[in-house]
Amino acid sequence: MVTVAAGVCALILLVLLKTGLAWRLATDIPNDRSLHVRPTPRVGGWGLVPVCVAATLLLASSLWFVAVAAAFLAAVSQMDDRRGLPARVRFAAHLIAVVLLVVLFPAPVPWWVLAVLAFLMLWLVNLYNFMDGADGLAGGMALFGFGGYAIAALLSIHPLPELALSCAAVAGAALGFLLFNFHPARIFLGDAGSISLGFLAGALGYWGWLRGVWPVWFPLLVFAPFITDASITLARRLLRGEKFWQAHREHYYQRMVRSGIGHAGTASVWYVVMAAGIMLALFALDRSPPVQWCIVFTWIIILCLMAVAVDLRWRRVQSTIAKQSTEV
Repeated sequence: MVTVAAGVCALILLVLLKTGLAWRLATDIPNDRSLHVRPTPRVGGWGLVPVCVAATLLLASSLWFVAVAAAFLAAVSQMDDRRGLPARVRFAAHLIAVVLLVVLFPAPVPWWVLAVLAFLMLWLVNLYNFMDGADGLAGGMALFGFGGYAIAALLSIHPLPELALSCAAVAGAALGFLLFNFHPARIFLGDAGSISLGFLAGALGYWGWLRGVWPVWFPLLVFAPFITDASITLARRLLRGEKFWQAHREHYYQRMVRSGIGHAGTASVWYVVMAAGIMLALFALDRSPPVQWCIVFTWIIILCLMAVAVDLRWRRVQSTIAKQSTEV
């Protein structure tokens, strides 16, 4: 499944590039807040989403709503990629997809628990978009994250092959996309890709918990690197009274790129962190609940300490630049 999904996604993207259609569908123009210097088509979603939706509808029919909702979000986000949409329209689409998922497939828990989970899924949809700004990063998180989902869905005490197939298709499509997105990127994910992947991360994570495949903490631990970076960055911007939805270059991965590590180096470091977190999540599945939560909180603390290390490096770089400017 992974190989087929990767091949089909790569073929679609190759055709879009060779025909020049990729440039006409949506093009990213660099600005002062970008990490890139040349215009690049942002059509990764055109390869990823059709593969994920088709594979899910064909091989995991019980997940039909997840596939349909992902296609809906991709369509709305593509309009945003091409012409731009007001934030309220984009958020309304995200809200519709998440609320319908929870309403149509409710878990047997109090309503406020579902409300919290819906909020977390909405955050995951948007943070995935925020984290799509460096070559190979968001695609790598999809490859590792959904790959982890697929493995857990097969090895669980309550295995769910349909869920495993759907997740494997997403991971495979992400691999096909990475062939064009690893540095130097020839294609960007675009909102159509990042918003859909964020929704799939939340929706498939919710589905696995709903069906007893994994505990509620599992999706959070799998995608913890993205969640931690985006959440800390958001909190800092809110404390300063800034508009969190506006483009900026304050994420930790952006600081890593700008401090001299570069796109390829940053992606490589993040891949190691992603892989370590997912192996930890898989290891924790067979442990007792207290041990599981200890592992979750320990990993979050480790990620926060990594963020502190990035901050220290960033300050040293900024200090060096300021000193050189003064000397000149």
